[in-house]
Amino acid sequence: MAKRTQTSDRAGAPARCNRPVLVLLAGATDHRAVSPETHLLGLTLRQRAMRAARRAGYARTVIVGSAGSTSDRHIAGEGADGKEMFGRLIVAPTNALAEVSWLEAAENAEVPAGGWGHLPGRVVVVDAAAAEKAIKDLAEIGRLDVLEKRFAERLKKAGALPEAAAPMLIAGPDDLAQAHRRLLRALVKDTDGFMARHIHRPVSIAITARLAETPITPNQMSLVSAAFGLIGAPFFLSAAPIWQTLGALLFLWHSVLDGCDGELARLKFQESYWGGVLDFWGDNVVHIAIFACMGVGWALAIGAGWPLILGAAAVLGTIGSASIVYFRVMRKKDNQGPLYTSVGKGPSEGLTKLLDNASRRDFIYLVLGLSLFGKASWFLVLTAIGAPVYFFLLLIVAAREAGSSKVAQNDAEPACSKPSSSK
Repeated sequence: MAKRTQTSDRAGAPARCNRPVLVLLAGATDHRAVSPETHLLGLTLRQRAMRAARRAGYARTVIVGSAGSTSDRHIAGEGADGKEMFGRLIVAPTNALAEVSWLEAAENAEVPAGGWGHLPGRVVVVDAAAAEKAIKDLAEIGRLDVLEKRFAERLKKAGALPEAAAPMLIAGPDDLAQAHRRLLRALVKDTDGFMARHIHRPVSIAITARLAETPITPNQMSLVSAAFGLIGAPFFLSAAPIWQTLGALLFLWHSVLDGCDGELARLKFQESYWGGVLDFWGDNVVHIAIFACMGVGWALAIGAGWPLILGAAAVLGTIGSASIVYFRVMRKKDNQGPLYTSVGKGPSEGLTKLLDNASRRDFIYLVLGLSLFGKASWFLVLTAIGAPVYFFLLLIVAAREAGSSKVAQNDAEPACSKPSSSK
C-alpha cells in the first residue's frame, strides 16, 4: 500500500536561466503593516518569503527599505562570466504573505516587453528588459508607497496582473490569525480519501500547528509515526478483541501522525528527498509488520499453519508493490516535481487512477471495525488477495508506460529548473 509524498530541494538552476528575483519593499501602503520579523507558524515573514521564493524557483529574495538599502549586485544575478544578469523582478510589500501559488502566478504573468505589470498596493512585476533601470529606482526609493506615488502614471498604464498574483497583506493581529488559518487550510491534499479528509487531516493539522513552533523536524515525525505503528503490530498476535482494538488504535494514530511529517515539511519548506524516502518506506514497513503479525496471530489462535500463507501473500505483495513504485517513480527522481504523487509516470487515469485511489489509507478504519470484534484476521484475507493483485496491476501499468514512453529528448538548452519538493 504505497503512500503519496512530495519531493526534495535541489540545487538552483544555472545563472544563465535568469530566474526572477523577489524584492520586498518596506513601508507598505498600509502604515500598520507588521514587521518582516513577525513570526507565523514557526517562521518569520521574511524567512517564509525567502523559502517560498526558493520553492517557486526564484534566484533570490531581497528586502529593501527603512531598515537599510541594497546595492544593484545584491538584487541582480551574476553569470559565470561575471556580468550582471537581470531576470524579471517581482516587487511586493514586506507584509505580503509569501505563498508559492501567487509567486508562480507573478512569475508567469504576461507583461509588456520591457514594461511593468501591476496590482495596486500589492505586486509590481518588472520585465527583465526593464529590470536594470528598475533596480536603481528600487534601491533609491526603498518603499512601495513612495514607488507608487513616483511612478503613478507608469503604473496606471501597466499591464493588469491576474488576481492569482495578489498576495494576502498582513496589517495586524486579525490578519495574522487569518494568515495562520489560510496556511493550515492549504495543507489539505486533493488526493486525501473521505475519512482522511474529514478525520485524519483536521487532527493532524491541529498537531502540526503546534509542532511548527518547536524544533521538531519532519523526519523526526516520520520516525515517531512509524514507531507507533510498529508498537501496535504485536497486538495483532492476539485474537482477543481488546488487544486487537488497542493495536488498531495505535495503527490509526500512526496514520494520523503520518500526515504531520508532510504537513510540517510543506508548512516550513523543509522538504527533502531523503525525508520523502523515509516517509514512504516507514509507512510500508508498518504495513508489513502488521500484516505479518495478523498472520502469525491467526495461526496461533487456531493451531494451524495455513494463515501464515495469507500473511506471506500480504507481506510479499506489499513489498513488491512498494518496490515497484520506489524504483520506477522515486529512486531516480533527482529533478523538479513531486517525489511521488502517483503509481504511474504518466497522467493518472484509467487503471493508474484506480490504483492511486486504492493506495489511500481509509482502509485503516475497516481494520479498527473488525478488531472491535476480534476479527482483524478477516482483513488479512482481503489483503492476502488484494496485495498480490495490486502488485500485478502495477506491472501492467509499468509495461504499458514502457511501450508508450518513446519520447524524443530535447537537444535544446535545458529550461530553467525549479527546486523540487518532498513529503
